[in-house]
Amino acid sequence: MADRERGTVDWYTVDPRPILPLDSFHVPRRLARFLSKAPFRYTRDRAFESVVRACADRPDSWISEGIVRSYTRLQRLGHAHSVEVWLGEELAGGLYGVHLGGAFFGESVFHRESNAAKAALVHLAGHLRARGFLLLEIQMVTPFTAPFQPRMVGKVEYGRLLRQALRVRRAWEPEQGGGS
Repeated sequence: MADRERGTVDWYTVDPRPILPLDSFHVPRRLARFLSKAPFRYTRDRAFESVVRACADRPDSWISEGIVRSYTRLQRLGHAHSVEVWLGEELAGGLYGVHLGGAFFGESVFHRESNAAKAALVHLAGHLRARGFLLLEIQMVTPFTAPFQPRMVGKVEYGRLLRQALRVRRAWEPEQGGGS
């Protein structure tokens, strides 16, 4: 995370770590009803840098210009990805993160329309589950992530889950067509 006052980038880790279990991913009932009628369109890796910049566009952002450049380079190398949520032709929400083996590490999320960030997370979980990913890590439990019932795992269990996920190769498969 960037510390804008000091001009540094620091590494943080928490114990226990929150994960969203892909095999039992929980979508709150009210959100599921909303999404079944929502006019959203989804894409992957179509507007990566725009998503990162939108995530950074808040008063106390940990995302500096250096972090934007670093993640954009990781995306060009095939290790960072985004989910975009569109309302018409406007970017309504999205998220980005890093993909290694069968693990996805969520970095940040944003919304400009109600529930668009949650829609991005639901789309991400379905995408990862369909491709056989084993681990979806989120950085912290927040009012945004809490309704998805994250599971807290200690350092030893997290290490085991991470090693297992890194042993498998899973393809991200960016959007090829118009998105759905």
